[in-house]
Amino acid sequence: MVTIIRRIKEKIKNITNSMRFTMIATYLAIIVTTLVLMSIYIISLLSENLYSTETINMFAKANIISETIADVWGSDTSATSAQKFSDVVERSLAGTNIRGVVTNKSYSVLYDTNEESQLIGKVFMRDVLKRALDGEQADIITTGENNMRLISVAVPVTFGGEIIGSVYLAESINTIDDTVRTTRNSLIVFSTLIVILIGMLSLGMSYIITSPIEEFIAVAKEISKGNFSKHVEVKGHNEIAQMAQMLNYMCDELELLEEKRRKFVSDASHELKTPMAGIKLICDSLVAAENPDPAMVKEFLGDMSDEVDRLTRIVERLLVLTKLDAGGNSLKLEEVDIKMLISQVVKKLTPIANAKDIVIYVDNHQTEFSPILLDYDKMYEAIYNIADNAIKYSPEGGFVHIDLTADNDCLTIKIEDNGPGIPEGERDRIFERFYRLDDSRARDTGGTGLGLAITKEAVLMHNGTIDVANVSDIGSVFTIRLPYKITIGGQNEK
Repeated sequence: MVTIIRRIKEKIKNITNSMRFTMIATYLAIIVTTLVLMSIYIISLLSENLYSTETINMFAKANIISETIADVWGSDTSATSAQKFSDVVERSLAGTNIRGVVTNKSYSVLYDTNEESQLIGKVFMRDVLKRALDGEQADIITTGENNMRLISVAVPVTFGGEIIGSVYLAESINTIDDTVRTTRNSLIVFSTLIVILIGMLSLGMSYIITSPIEEFIAVAKEISKGNFSKHVEVKGHNEIAQMAQMLNYMCDELELLEEKRRKFVSDASHELKTPMAGIKLICDSLVAAENPDPAMVKEFLGDMSDEVDRLTRIVERLLVLTKLDAGGNSLKLEEVDIKMLISQVVKKLTPIANAKDIVIYVDNHQTEFSPILLDYDKMYEAIYNIADNAIKYSPEGGFVHIDLTADNDCLTIKIEDNGPGIPEGERDRIFERFYRLDDSRARDTGGTGLGLAITKEAVLMHNGTIDVANVSDIGSVFTIRLPYKITIGGQNEK
């Protein structure tokens, strides 16, 4: 038992550590995943909004410039006349860092806000310009020199329903990238702090949740030492509280089992010691006698034989109880004719009853009884023990009445006598091992105090019940009820 409890304690400790690790890992995994997904979404949404807003703003400026210069441009596309719309471009782009370029249909630059580039009159090829001259409003994000990222837009310039040129605008978006990068770094720092905080909270929570299990381990340790009085404090009504209740229940059951074991060992030792002491006394008396009389020797040997018989009966009954305890479900079931079983019991007990002038008889209230599934030997022993006790404790000239009835579900056996009866306060205890109402009278009749305990075990193994009651002022009646269906291993047998 100690080994089993030690294993349970080690198992609980391993479960505790596993629970803590699982809780912390689960919480952190959920939080990290949530934060990563949230950060990706925020950065993506922020970038998209900033780039989209800037693109829309540049398209608006480009379309304003396109419409304005189309009016002042007219059909004259010479480089000289192109200077007429320079004021329009510069005024539209005032206060910004946007570069503006106006080209004709041949990609020749008519105007460039960046005078240092010296592109006026030169061909300026860009993919967005080609798309603009094809009639689209195009935009693109590119990376230029020194890793400078640019957003470029181009719109066509139309006059009289004909495309006569294009407006190209370009602006560095490094500022937007810096904003996105700063936001991303802030989210990383924020997420890291949250992960650390959640990790600490998870660790604390895991200890709060599993601390009762630590108490379980401490109680299991005390149980392994044999201290079954140790209990866990039950707090709340959650699963941990239910575990605590079950552990306390196990402690109570183990304590009760240990008390029964100690009492059984004590009672068995006492019962075995008494006949052994008698045998030793007889032997010592024979050894001490110098010239013992043969008649006295014969008498002493007869007494010794009686004590040996008594000792044998006790050992045999103890072996029967041990077998019952070791194999609670080891029933050898067979269909039994209950009338035949009882007749065999009566036949065996008739000589004993005749010796005391006691009448033993059976009342069968039905002509035939359906065969019942029983372990013949165990049930024979049970009925025999009760009837034998009834004969032993009934006065000479008395009776023992066995009454047999049955219905569709249950078989009832009543064994009645006209003995001294059983006090009401003792009826629950007579089935305890080694318990006797009257020790001196029990020893006179050769009782061991184990017969009724064996009877109750046998009846319970058949899913039956047994009780006892007094009849009027004298006598008692034992009632055994046996179901026709017996549950064995979770299955019904019929």
